Amino acid sequence: MGAITYDMEIPSSIPAAKMFKAVVLDADTLIPMIMPQAIKNVEILEGDGGVGTVKLIHFGEGSQYKSAKHRVDSLDTENLTHSYSIIEGDALMGFLDSITYYVKIVPTEDGGCICKNRSIYHTKEGVEISEEKIKEGKEKAMVMFKAIEAYLQAN
Repeated sequence: MGAITYDMEIPSSIPAAKMFKAVVLDADTLIPMIMPQAIKNVEILEGDGGVGTVKLIHFGEGSQYKSAKHRVDSLDTENLTHSYSIIEGDALMGFLDSITYYVKIVPTEDGGCICKNRSIYHTKEGVEISEEKIKEGKEKAMVMFKAIEAYLQAN
């Protein structure tokens, strides 16, 4: 098994705690509300939302995927960090064992924040991921983040 890592930083004018709440704590209800074409709904299969919780994400009609099983690996509301893994589903595209995401929301001096994301694609033996697939994942993450940001600015 191999691993491919990429990092991404997205600046925002939204305060860090408010962004963390939206992107992490309220994401299961917020994203389906503002981007139903991306995510139709999220159902908790086990757990209470904290570490160890397993969720089933049902993707919307605009997605090429149907579902993904997602496990919360860490959640620190004081330090605004969160990690989770996609552990099952067609979002793994048949050539990944899992995808692990690390999110850290960092306050900036101007009252906004920077959302730091690290994604680690754990590939099956002998599989390589193209730059195109990585770029596609980055673009989808950016679109979702910007949609959440726009919603928070408007509300």
